[in-house]
Amino acid sequence: MDKLQAIRGIAFDLDGTLVDSAPGLTSAVDNALYALELPVAGEERVITWIGNGADVLMERALTWARQERATLRAAMGKPSVDDHDIPQDEQLRILRKLFDRYYAEAAEEGSFLFPAVADTLGALHGKGLPLALVTNKPTPFVAPLLDALDIAKYFTVVIGGDDVQNKKPHPEPLLLVAEKLSLAPAELLFVGDSRNDIQAAKAAGCCSVGLTYGYNYGEPLALSEPDYLFDQFNELLPALGLPHSETQELKHD
Repeated sequence: MDKLQAIRGIAFDLDGTLVDSAPGLTSAVDNALYALELPVAGEERVITWIGNGADVLMERALTWARQERATLRAAMGKPSVDDHDIPQDEQLRILRKLFDRYYAEAAEEGSFLFPAVADTLGALHGKGLPLALVTNKPTPFVAPLLDALDIAKYFTVVIGGDDVQNKKPHPEPLLLVAEKLSLAPAELLFVGDSRNDIQAAKAAGCCSVGLTYGYNYGEPLALSEPDYLFDQFNELLPALGLPHSETQELKHD
């Protein structure tokens, strides 16, 4: 754990790292697809699309839904494309607006802290380590969600997807955090669950912790070669020389 001895601040990803946001995201995606009379995807599929922000999420959803509908139409002996279909780029624009509307309703009730997250953040914060949040989620959704989950109080810096020109896996968000915390990149630890997070950390020159329980497009996170790979969030505490969290929040059913 030599690299961890230099750490003076920690940044965290949000979806799949601190928060199981798949239920709320799935609800918003499926409601938007349904409103355009397209096939709905379901949570198992949606979690493989999470990680690059809402624009890419909806591009992936629409690409899948159009292919799925074409397959269903072909099975019924119909042409793959309906003459009344609106162009795909217009469909995407509408779908993206619908997603925002539905996610505003579903974000808080469809998001849950992963086990031990609140206790671990509290222990790190209590130790005096500055904590930051770096997410590709659209910025307007971030602060209300952190407040609803009662973890906003732990973060000195919060960077949402609209706060930078280049989202993860670009290093810009992490370099911005390091600047705001007056740290060298090597003094900042980034904790995430996807290859985007690990790639961003490497590009920024930050140490990385990968968490295996997140989404990561259905791929093993070990393939991205984070500096450290943990199965549970509170493994951060002993790694940083702090007592292991004794209490665990129960994960939602």
